[in-house]
Amino acid sequence: MKITPELYKDMTEQSAPSSKSYVNIPLAFLIGGGICLLGEVLLNLFEYFGMEAETAGSWTSVILVFLSALFTGLGWYEKIAKHAGAGTLVPITGFANGVTSSAIEACTEGWILGVGSKIFTIAGPVILYGTAASVIYGIFLQIFKCFS
Repeated sequence: MKITPELYKDMTEQSAPSSKSYVNIPLAFLIGGGICLLGEVLLNLFEYFGMEAETAGSWTSVILVFLSALFTGLGWYEKIAKHAGAGTLVPITGFANGVTSSAIEACTEGWILGVGSKIFTIAGPVILYGTAASVIYGIFLQIFKCFS
């Protein structure tokens, strides 16, 4: 049986769960905003108690990464993401969740061939393309500085 694009589209629509955008979009906004709000509260709290801005930002990042990894390990992050969708992909917590979940999945394969090799399944492409993009942006910046 040859599957035509129209038939494939119909099969996909029948098997895909229906999405309630009017519920999912506001939830993603609220949960993602809540994660960002937590970060801002921590940052302001650290600065209020006398930390320099750079140190406060570092500690805020560390705490958000720790909480994301902890929630992933306890299975809570998945439950939150089930309702929040893309709202949980706030860069630092989503990245920590990706790395932690890769490590958890690879635990059964051992420390070296499992966790050691697969922990960067998510992080590797992010690091690679982030570095490549920063080099390209840096070249463009230098070119524009030469002509201005």
